[in-house]
Order: sequence, then structure tokens, then C-alpha cells
Amino acid sequence: MRAAGRAAWARLWDRVAASDPGLLRLTAGLRTVASIALTLAVLSLLHASVPHLVAGAMSAMVSTFAIREKQRAGQAVTLALGLPVALASVSLSALLNSRVVAGDVFFVLLIFGAVYSRRFGDRGTALGLIGFQIYFLSLFIGATVSVLPRLYGVIGVAFVCSALVRFALVPETPTGTLDRLRRAFRARFAQLVTAQLGLLDAGPDDMEKALDDVREGTARLHETALLIQGRLEDGTSDEAVARLVQRRIADAEIAAERLGLLLLTARSAERGHTLTLHLPGAPVPSADRLPVRDGTTDTLRHELEALRLLVLRPVGADSGTGLAHVRNRLLGYREEENLPPAPDAVQDVFRGIGEAARAVLGLRIAVDGPQDESEDTPATTRSREELDAEDAAIAGSEEAEDAERTGLRRPTTRAAVQVAVGSSLAIVGGEFLSSQRWYWAVLTCWIVFLNTSSTGEILVKGYRRLLGTVLGVVAGIGLAGLVGHHTWTAFALVLLFIFAMFYTAPLSYTLMSFFVTAMLGLLYTLLHTYSASVLVLRIEETALGAACGVVAAALVLPVHTDRRTNELLGTVLARLTDVTEAAVDQLSGGAPAELLDKARDLDQALADLSASTQPLTHPITPLRARRDTARFVVALLETCAYHARYLAATAELLPTHPSIAADPRLREAGHRIVHNIGVIGAHVADGDAVGVIETGPSIASLLRPGTPGTPRYGRVTDRVLRHLQRLDEAVVGLARPLGVPIPAPAK
Repeated sequence: MRAAGRAAWARLWDRVAASDPGLLRLTAGLRTVASIALTLAVLSLLHASVPHLVAGAMSAMVSTFAIREKQRAGQAVTLALGLPVALASVSLSALLNSRVVAGDVFFVLLIFGAVYSRRFGDRGTALGLIGFQIYFLSLFIGATVSVLPRLYGVIGVAFVCSALVRFALVPETPTGTLDRLRRAFRARFAQLVTAQLGLLDAGPDDMEKALDDVREGTARLHETALLIQGRLEDGTSDEAVARLVQRRIADAEIAAERLGLLLLTARSAERGHTLTLHLPGAPVPSADRLPVRDGTTDTLRHELEALRLLVLRPVGADSGTGLAHVRNRLLGYREEENLPPAPDAVQDVFRGIGEAARAVLGLRIAVDGPQDESEDTPATTRSREELDAEDAAIAGSEEAEDAERTGLRRPTTRAAVQVAVGSSLAIVGGEFLSSQRWYWAVLTCWIVFLNTSSTGEILVKGYRRLLGTVLGVVAGIGLAGLVGHHTWTAFALVLLFIFAMFYTAPLSYTLMSFFVTAMLGLLYTLLHTYSASVLVLRIEETALGAACGVVAAALVLPVHTDRRTNELLGTVLARLTDVTEAAVDQLSGGAPAELLDKARDLDQALADLSASTQPLTHPITPLRARRDTARFVVALLETCAYHARYLAATAELLPTHPSIAADPRLREAGHRIVHNIGVIGAHVADGDAVGVIETGPSIASLLRPGTPGTPRYGRVTDRVLRHLQRLDEAVVGLARPLGVPIPAPAK
């Protein structure tokens, strides 16, 4: 019974870990709530008034969420510097409270400095955020000079409690975060295998939903891989270990994605296209193969379930003959003699299972060290030898950083100017709406500029904030009536909403705005300033602030969505060129390059592009054709990135892998791909650029022997050729929606 309970708890925890990679949202929410709760407890023992309790709660929240540095020492320094910044901010607010013009001018200057400070990294961002939010706090509670000594004590208590929670009660270390991210990767890998099982069993009517589940699982696995790669350097003390884990994560991601493509091919009358896994709404392939109830299909289903078990097995629990037998059997499918008699497409799925099992083995070795080899079969031994040879080939190198923009072209400077202008408009407009609550418009204008880079992004963020605010006002009115003046019940609900705010922030900005507004309704109740008209005024101020932000973004140093997406598209194409050119060069016998770092840069650039296209793909956009084009382009680029990742991972195996050797003839094939990417990039940068897309025979035909005695391409695996072919097709396909001319095929 106890064992069953532990197993159920482990499954539940795996689901939580998969939905929140690294438990980053859960940790942020718990730390913030714990800081506020501890602050309230201390202040209540000191018999603080309700306004001071509110001030302490908001100070604790700000001092907790503002700090984003990964190393504990850096967090401590920033927190220590944040206290004098907070005290100076609340002092100036209290001093300028009665001087309207001077106070407004200083507030605008403070906003400019807070945004401009983002150019100095995480510490500058945190100090700017603390300065702005504490100034806003003083306006919220109506701080005056006479109450400053008490406020100093309240803010000091809040910062001390925040430090105690951060470093003692809810600690977070880079190593611990990385370990949780690896567990999340394992859980999401298993979820993707589950979705692939659904794809195997889906009937014609269920095929579309099953394919959507596979797409979602693939995207989530990729998201977790990016999070891990972004934290490897801080989470491991040994650079060699970091590079090894990076390599194994990339292997596992590629193996999982390839297994989905092979299953899609096995279910279809024609070879599945990688784009199908990346483009929501893509036509569903005809499912005239499988599922059929025969021995081979039952075996395939059983082996996918075994793979899921192998992935989910907790660290330290992988000993024993039973699990070793499963691992050996799955790895055996990498050998031709162990494949069951079946059509080629089905045999490919078994091969894919074998490669996925090898990726799991490699990841376990990289994370946990050497494994028990007493139960190994010859196939497992060969896989271990390949992994050992690959590990020996991993070496490090440094990348040159891009030149930083200067002056008004620097994003932080431009954003600071824009938000200062927008805030000035919000102050003037807000004063007309309310001389007491005008700062809500300024806060909205400030927030819509955070983590946005174009006018379209600001418009969408403003719309989401307004929608969340309207819904939050409705909830706030209802809660205020229920809670009344029950102080501690209201504070308990405030803590619940704050946790929900931080937990949902990365998922839905609308939900976050809803919880913020509902929480503020409760705070107004505690401050005895609540009324339905106050919450309605908040809607009006929010709409005004969002409008001022959009106007400032559109008229002051504007960065239009098209321009922003074109810049990021150019970056993605440049990174794709780097990865493809370096991988093909190394596969052709060129000098080794740091390919996995280049691939990671490509993935990050693609993630930035995908985020920037949200205004174009948002459901409210009236330009449907443009929305479909944006989705199609991003999906094609994701397809290109997948094939480029595989080429990079394969090229790094040279010259250690026993079945892969350099082939100089690949340069010809790679040259065409790189040339075409360059033509597309030039067209994106300048619509009048002159360039022609090269088309011609397939990549594989370029390497086939033309005359007797010409060496075959057996030294390069067929799989490399397939990925090159798919990459070539995807690049040519990318030219069409971007308006790059493609010559008509010769007749």
C-alpha cells in the first residue's frame, strides 16, 4: 500500500514538474508568498497599523520578485543595494507629495532611469524596478514626511524577511534548479512518448487530435531543453560536465522528435513531413496504415510503453535485471538483425525506439556517472562505446559577441524615452480622471513596456491587461462584499492571489492581471478606501495607460512589428547559416567548430522571433492571410532548426563515430543550402536585393556515383543525407511566403 502511494505521488510530481519546468513558477510563487506572510507576521507582532501592513506586504513582494540573478552571492548584493534605493525612493515620494509639478517631473525621470537601468543587466533591472515600485507604493498608501520613520522600519523588516525566505526558508540554487529542470525534461520526454502512443493507436477520426498532442509535447520538450541549456553554466561547476549534459539533452530532443516523425510516416501512405510536426492546422496525413491488430504492431506498442518506463525511471532506481533487460532489448533495435519482419516504415520506428533508448542511456551517464554494466548485451556495450567515444570528442570554444548598439538605437534607451513620454501623457490624462488615483494609468503604461519590443507587442499586452483588469474588477467587487472588514481573511486571500499571479504570469498575462486587480480590490478594502467606483476608475485608468503606451510606442522612436520581426528573422537566418555551414564543413572534413553552441543560439533566436510574431498571430488580428503566413514561416524555420540541430549533433561525432566519416562531396550540397539562406536573408533585409534561389537535383543525387569507379557515399550515413535533403526543401519552401523569386524548373 505504501509503495503504491509512493508511486502515485511520484507520478503526480512528474506531472507537476512537466507542467512547470524546474518548478520555476512554483518556487517564485512560494517564495513571494512566504516573504509577505513572514513580513505580516513580524509587523503584526510589532502592532503595526493596517496601512503599514499593506506597505510591508507590497515591499516584501517587490524585494522578492525584482531580483532575478542566478547566483546567491549576486542576489545578496542586489538585495543589499535595493534597501537604500527603496528608502531613497519612499523619502523623495513623501517629500514631493505636496508639490504636484515637481513630483510629477521627478516621477517621469525616475521611470526613465528605471527603464534605462535595464542595460546594466539583472542588477540594474532589479534596482530600477525597486525604485519605481516603492515610489508607487508610497503613492498608493499616501505616504507623508511624518510617517517616514515608521515606513523606514516597515521596509527594512520587509527586506530582511525577503532575505531570510530567499536564503533559508525557500532557497534556490543554480544546481538545484538545474536538477529539477532535468527531471522536468524526463517527465516531458515521457509525456511526448505517451502522445506518440496515442498517435499510433488513433483512428481516422482521432488523428488530428493525436497529432496536436504530439506537436504540443514536442514543443514543450524543446522549451525545457532551452531552459536547461540556459542554466548549464551556472548550474554545474565543471565546464566539461556542462558541455556533456548539453550534448546529451540535444541528442534526446532530436531522438524524441525523430521518433514522432517516423510514427507519422508509419501511419501515412506517404513519407511524413517534418513541417507537419511544427505547423498547427497542417493537413493531417492519410492514416491508411496502422493501427492494425497484428503481432508486429502489438510489439511496437509494447516497446513504446517500455521506452516510456525507461525514461520515467527515477535516478538511482535503474538497477535490477528487469530494467536492464528492457534497456538491452530496446537498444538491440539499433542492430539490423534484431528488427522484426515488417514494412520498412515500421522497421524505422523500431530503429527510432533504439536511438531514443540510446539517448536516454547517454543522458543518464552524463548526469549520474557510470552505470552498472554487468547485464549488458553486445548491442548495449556497443552503444556505451559509442557514447564514450563521443564524450572524448567534446571540446570547448568561445563565441565572439555581437556589437552592441549605441545611442537611441540601443533598445533600453529607446524604451526609456518611449515610456517616459507615455507616462507623461498618462499623468496628464490620469489627473483629469482622478487627482487621487492617476498613478494607475502610469503603472499600466510602465508595465506594457516591460519585455516588449514593438508597437504590436505593446498593443496586445495592453489589450490583455485591460481584459484581465475588467474581469478582476468584477471579482474584486464580489470579494469585497464577502470579506468585508475581516482583516486576516482578506490578507489570506491576498496571499492566495499573489501566488496565483506569479504562478500564472508566464502562462497568461490576462490571468495575471485578473489576480492583481482582484488583490487590489481587497487591499482597498483593508485601507477602508474601497468602493465600486474606485474599481471602475481602475478600469478607466488602465485603459488610459494602455492607450498612452501605444501612442508613445507608435509616435516616439517607433519600432513597428514588421520591422522588429524582420530584424529577428534576419538573425534567425544568420544563425541558421552559421550552424549549417559549420556542420556541413565539418561533415566534409573541415576543422572542428563549436556546433552545439551555434545550435543553441539558433534555437534562442527562433524563440525570440516566435514571441515577436504574437501580435501577427493573435486571434483578434483582422489580417488573417498575414497571420497564416507568419505561422507558416515560423513553422518552416522550426523545421529548418530541427534538421540543423541534427546535422550539428552528427558533425560533432567526427572523427570518433565508427559509422560516420567525412565526405568532401557534401560541400557542394551544403553550398546550395547556404547560398539560398543568404539570398532569403538579403531579401528580408532589403526587398530590392538581387539574388536567385538555386534549385536542382536532390541532395542525394548530387552524391550518387555518376560513372564507374566513382566512390559511393556510404561513408556518410543515409540519415545525414535525408536531413540535408529536408533542410534544402524547407529553405526553398521558405522563399515562397517571403516573396523571394524562385526560377521555374527547366523543361
